[in-house]
Amino acid sequence: MAKRPAEEFYAPSDSLKKGERPVQSQDNDEVGAFEDEFEDEFESDEEIFEAGVDGRPDTEREVEESRDAMEVDQQTFIPGRSKLKAGESLSPDTSTYEMLHTLSTTWPCLSFDVVRDSLGSNRKTYPATLYAVAGTQAESTRAKENELLVMKLSGLSRMDRDRDEESDDDDDGDESTEPILETKSIPLTSTTNRVRAHQYPQSDPSRIPTTFTATMTEAAEVLIHDITPHLSSFDSPGTIITPQQSKPLATLKMHRAEGYAVDWSPLVAQGKLLTGDNEGKIFVTTCEDGGRWTTDNRPFTGHQGSVEDIQWSPNEKNVFASASSDGTVKVWDVRSKSRKPAVSVTVSSTDVNVMSWSYQTAHLLATGADDGEWAVWDLRQWKPSSSNTSNPAPKPVASFNFNKEQITSIEWHPTDDSIVAVAAGDNTMTLWDLAVELDDEESRDTAGVQDVPPQLLFVHYMELVKECHWHPQIPGCVMGTGGGGFG
Repeated sequence: MAKRPAEEFYAPSDSLKKGERPVQSQDNDEVGAFEDEFEDEFESDEEIFEAGVDGRPDTEREVEESRDAMEVDQQTFIPGRSKLKAGESLSPDTSTYEMLHTLSTTWPCLSFDVVRDSLGSNRKTYPATLYAVAGTQAESTRAKENELLVMKLSGLSRMDRDRDEESDDDDDGDESTEPILETKSIPLTSTTNRVRAHQYPQSDPSRIPTTFTATMTEAAEVLIHDITPHLSSFDSPGTIITPQQSKPLATLKMHRAEGYAVDWSPLVAQGKLLTGDNEGKIFVTTCEDGGRWTTDNRPFTGHQGSVEDIQWSPNEKNVFASASSDGTVKVWDVRSKSRKPAVSVTVSSTDVNVMSWSYQTAHLLATGADDGEWAVWDLRQWKPSSSNTSNPAPKPVASFNFNKEQITSIEWHPTDDSIVAVAAGDNTMTLWDLAVELDDEESRDTAGVQDVPPQLLFVHYMELVKECHWHPQIPGCVMGTGGGGFG
């Protein structure tokens, strides 16, 4: 993931990796066929014939139109696979979205996290509201303008649908509102490589949970903030955030190189943090009684490249996994005195950029690599390394090479263990359903489109997308960020 200088987002004319940047232009209105309501019939004493819109018989005109239609490109346009020509632009088919909104910030935010709220789970009403935190990537010459943004997005309405003429236009009137973005800024002096949020409940159940963020910066520091007052202020008009409340609770400087791997343990309420850097070192930091943050100065080592991503096990509080540019995923036990991995598996011949541990099925792990391939692994097939035995290399239970650029983000659905969201460097954010099986007699083509697996549910075009996350309380809601803003 250490392959994205800030300047790439401020040179719109620069070409993308293995592709050209789409040239935006004014949208061309789509013109459909129409029937001429003034079609005439001419009579003479000798014969009766029908004239078309251009004065020729309809049959002659239809033959010519059919011949001309064969010259039109009927191939399905696939974002990330097909290329736009000069003067062409893409616009979404809004009929396929339940909700679609975009927003931009002063500087790109290439890492963010969704923050849980007290508005309830399994929400399906509109307009929707969500909270998030993001870190900016300002130009290198203006690094002091970087900030940590605490955000509230409200008034997120359902997409307008074409309604039947007899439908009541007032039925969903309360769902059509203008989206509102509110932000609270926490000053930073360096670019955010990655940010993750963690919550734990207060002793008083009537109070909102405490929300911590861990921000790994380009300066190789890990900043821990308490953004609880910033979140509370959105719903308490007149609240003033003091400078002291925006200062970090802790500034961790154990890393000698910058990194991108950050994860909070879901099983340690008070806060336990993993961070990995470009030198292949992984550190554990814990919040002790009294609110003091302590880092174990004995790093976990074993990777021969940078640690690109890291995740705690969803059901074992002492186990975590790490993905590296050395092409391996390693599984560790924090109780190990040797600080060496218990299991190491080569999952790609290229960098393993991202991974995601299934929330619902703890033995499933998804990985995304630099060659555009992503795969799902059954950890029960991974055996501990031993000098006395030679275990066969495990095979993925599923793998896909639909994307032709690096995978930049991957995440399992929070409640459905067959749905996966994937973001890639080909400007796509895709949704997949692994429950769709491929029969022996079934081709790998979907609806006649070549090389599109049937497990692919949805393709969304998003320029320079870097991260995507499901909202844990709004079913089917995915949020993404990239050089072009949020969506």
